[in-house]
Amino acid sequence: MVKNQIQSRGIRDSKLLEVMDSIPRHRFAAGAGSDEAYGDYPLSIGHGQTISQPYMVALMTDELRLHGTERILEVGTGSGYQTAVLAELGAEVYTVELIPELARHAQKLLAELGYTNIRYRVGDGSRGWIEFAPYDCILVAAAAAEIPNALTHQLADNGTLVIPVGDARSYQILVIVRREGKQLDTRESIGCRFVPLVRPA
Repeated sequence: MVKNQIQSRGIRDSKLLEVMDSIPRHRFAAGAGSDEAYGDYPLSIGHGQTISQPYMVALMTDELRLHGTERILEVGTGSGYQTAVLAELGAEVYTVELIPELARHAQKLLAELGYTNIRYRVGDGSRGWIEFAPYDCILVAAAAAEIPNALTHQLADNGTLVIPVGDARSYQILVIVRREGKQLDTRESIGCRFVPLVRPA
């Protein structure tokens, strides 16, 4: 998976490659066969949600340029796979999931795997998690029609936000936002396909 799907597409961060080689992705893809769990595509995890394609997990993480000292906000815990990658590479991870069943399952699995630097919350991730802001990095694992203001407001100076933006039914683009003081520098990366960022009714 790492060699053929990630390294071959230009991801060079040796620590990130090592982490993705070591995390048992099949544990986060319940019901999938071993080959399927490591395939070059997203997988359903129920409740209309997915575990992202390995390359997309690697690309979004790589854009954060993690050094191991960062406080990270993750929007969309899902199965917990991306959470595990972030927890291996950052100092603290604050992850928010709207669907209680997914949040409970992910927390149980991540605890079983020995992660102790993750805090969990069930709620509307588009509002961030103000109590622990600002964040050095924010990663959103679902597509927003537009970048939520709450997330950019919770981004620390010199911080990075990675988020898919666009109509969940058609074209989306991966967007990288970097804060420099009061200025936000926005850059578009590649086309992508994510489930929509769901907000409570």
